[in-house]
Amino acid sequence: MKIFVDTAKLDEIKEACSWGIVDGVTTNPSLIKRAVDDAKEQGKEIDMETYIWEICKTAGKGRPVSLEVISLTMKEMIEEAELLYSKFNPATENVVIKIPINTRIDESERIDYDGLKTIKKLSQKGIPINVTLIMTPEQALLAAKAGASYASPFAGRIDDYIRKKLGLEFSKGDYFNFELIEKIGKKMLDKHLKSSRGEPAASLHLDTETKNSIGFGKDNGIESGVYLVKSIMKIYRNYGIKTEVIAASIRNARQIRQMAEAGAHIATIPFPVIRGMLQHPKTVEGIKSFSADVVPEYRELFQS
Repeated sequence: MKIFVDTAKLDEIKEACSWGIVDGVTTNPSLIKRAVDDAKEQGKEIDMETYIWEICKTAGKGRPVSLEVISLTMKEMIEEAELLYSKFNPATENVVIKIPINTRIDESERIDYDGLKTIKKLSQKGIPINVTLIMTPEQALLAAKAGASYASPFAGRIDDYIRKKLGLEFSKGDYFNFELIEKIGKKMLDKHLKSSRGEPAASLHLDTETKNSIGFGKDNGIESGVYLVKSIMKIYRNYGIKTEVIAASIRNARQIRQMAEAGAHIATIPFPVIRGMLQHPKTVEGIKSFSADVVPEYRELFQS
């Protein structure tokens, strides 16, 4: 599985790339805002064009850098995508344009398909597209059909959405134990079915409590962000779809492991979470033990 670093901070990109494990960079308007705010707090002046060029340059050729449009209509998104691509790609040849799968923000609007139409037109021009804000396998299928190079399901946001619907308290970095939630749902269903002996299957099937038990802890059958990625990967494999899946909105190291097990092509990971992948108390204990056990004769080998 490839690893992208999900940040717009130059120092984080430089450091992560120096480790030799980073294959690309993803940014978005929110990440750029944080990077600019941090720079301003340090008294630095920001020239946005130079800053973005530095991001692309720091990542280097061969490491895709996702840059996102900011408008919501097809005409404007195409103009912005072409501007970003023509301005920053020639020097580094690594720019990918992020387009939202659906740009509607109000029920009264009718621009559901502007994202798809934009993806199609840009991909036909040879501009690589990373389709962002994917929350369902259905959206991922449409993105691939429209010509996306990458599809980014937002795993962490799906976990948050399900937990909020369940009324669970959590912090952003907390691991979502969806397997436990699934067991609770099965217990609820078993209890309900046992108390409903003798009722015909037709009425049980339509019963509200039955439906609530089956749908407990799920978003239209999707039980977690990990399950979302698994479902997308299965669909893509079924039809030989070449679009690469970027597991996005990653919250913790355990989630990354499960994305790798699910077969995600890429995980885009915040810098602190990548650092967290290295951590384990027994590793620290082992280093302390090994360092304390070095005999003088062995140390002398390295001092000659």
